[in-house]
Amino acid sequence: MEDAGGEESLDAQGAAKPGCSGHRQAPGKPVWSLLEEAAHMKTEGNAFYREKNIRSAIGRYHRALLILRSLDSDVTSSVKGFGPEITALTPEQEAFLRNTQVDCYNNIAACLLQKQSVDYARVREYSLRVLQLRPGNVKALYRAGLAALEMGDAQTAKEYLSQACREQPNDVSVRKHLQRAEEKLNRELQKEKAMYRDMFSSGPKSSSAEGISQTNRTGEAV
Repeated sequence: MEDAGGEESLDAQGAAKPGCSGHRQAPGKPVWSLLEEAAHMKTEGNAFYREKNIRSAIGRYHRALLILRSLDSDVTSSVKGFGPEITALTPEQEAFLRNTQVDCYNNIAACLLQKQSVDYARVREYSLRVLQLRPGNVKALYRAGLAALEMGDAQTAKEYLSQACREQPNDVSVRKHLQRAEEKLNRELQKEKAMYRDMFSSGPKSSSAEGISQTNRTGEAV
C-alpha cells in the first residue's frame, strides 16, 4: 500500500473476522452474514482495482454499500414503521459496518481518480462521506483537498490539505498539493491587490481629467 495521500492507495482494513458472540438476527439473513457479504464485495473490488478494472471495482464497492445500507441505523431509523423491524446492531457489528463503509467510500474516491476524465465533484462527495464518519481520515482529507483545488477552491483545498499534512507531515503527495493551493492563493491575493491598486490610482486621474475638461468648456478653473 502506498502513501496515505496517494491516489493509488486503497483501504482494505476493517474489523477482524467476526465470531459468534453477540450474534443477532436481521430479516432474511443473519446480521453477521450480511456484514461478511459486504466485506467480500469490498475484497473483490480491491482485486478488480489492482487489475485496473476500475468500473468493476466501483460496482463491487457500491454493492457492498447497498448491503450495509440495509443495516445502517442512520438509514433504517428514518423509515421506521414502513417495513420489518431491524434488530439493533451490537457495538462490534456497528464498528464492522462503519469500517467497511469508510473503506468503500475511500476506495470509490481512489477509483474515480484513476479514470481518464476525473469527476472531482464525485471525488469530493465520497471523501466528505468518509470525513463525516472519520473526521481525521488522512486519505479523505487529501482527496477532498485535491478535489477542491481542481474545482478552483484553493482556500478549502488548503484547509483540508493542511489538516492532512499535520496528520502525516512526510507525505509527499499531500505536501505537493498543499504547496499548489498556497501558490494559487498567493496569485489570487496579488491579483486582488493589483486590482485595488489600479482602482484607487485611477480615481485622481479621472477627477483631474474631468477638471481640465470643465476648464476648457467654461474658461474657468473648477
